[in-house]
Amino acid sequence: MGKRDFMAEMSERFSRMSKSQKAIASYISDHYDEAVFMTAAKLGEALHVSESTVVRFALMLGYDGYPEFQKELAGWVKQHITGVQRMGVKYAGSTQSEVLTSVMQSDMDKIRDTIEHLDPSAFETAVDIILKAKKVYISGIRSCEPLADFLCFYLNMMRGEVTCIKTTSMSETFEQMLRISDKDAFIGISFPRYSMRTLKAMEFANDRNAKVICLTDSIHSPMCMYSSCNLFARSDMVSIVDSLVAPLSVINALVVAMCLKRPAEVKNSLHTLEEVWNSYQVYLNDEINFIDEEPMLNYPLRKEGRKKSQNGEAQPDRN
Repeated sequence: MGKRDFMAEMSERFSRMSKSQKAIASYISDHYDEAVFMTAAKLGEALHVSESTVVRFALMLGYDGYPEFQKELAGWVKQHITGVQRMGVKYAGSTQSEVLTSVMQSDMDKIRDTIEHLDPSAFETAVDIILKAKKVYISGIRSCEPLADFLCFYLNMMRGEVTCIKTTSMSETFEQMLRISDKDAFIGISFPRYSMRTLKAMEFANDRNAKVICLTDSIHSPMCMYSSCNLFARSDMVSIVDSLVAPLSVINALVVAMCLKRPAEVKNSLHTLEEVWNSYQVYLNDEINFIDEEPMLNYPLRKEGRKKSQNGEAQPDRN
């Protein structure tokens, strides 16, 4: 069907519908926020009609089947109710335990779907691009920023020459990418709602002939316009919170794959880091290892403490 208003389409055909079809159309119009989550069987059960009647209703409206009809309804609902309303509809009447189970099950489903649809050759290409690049630039805005930070953290440990773009303006983004070239790689991470800043940064990287990788939700994402390597991960969730479990899992897989391809380099980098940590006691009061050593909970930051004067004010130790 064309890009016509979903409800207007049903309203226009209402007078020519059978009694059962009118009941279905009326129910969807009045309870679209509930109907969007119903299977054909559940919708039929609510209206005391058969599942096949619901399917024929979808066919009558010009859809190939009920799944296509439901997808169109979901698109209409997404435009007309807020995230908070959608969350309220889905989890209405649920206990906290049921919400926990539902959300985690939804995340598991997204990981399974990502496994089934992620292109292995694209994944391998992404690993090779990142390892061969002279410098790697990473961009993730808003809810995707933690993903970009996570990837940047581990890439810096493994290979160095990694820049995670931190900015709130487009001009600053270009300033941080000023020297990007065909020897470099750019990784853009964006999920609905897509970031224009990330998209423009990818366009700039593409214009400079850098290798561009995108981590996004589908082939229909605008992020694919300027990337030569696309990694897709499911992220949608009917709530105010973006589900980033599957994208994070893909990033974990990238890091592990790179470690396996360059084990000697990674080992040397980590060995150097361990020496730095030990020499400068980086984790002295930050991380506790209860297995190898006693926790140093009250270990002073300085061996020479500060004396207190008679009035209780701290004075430098002059001994």
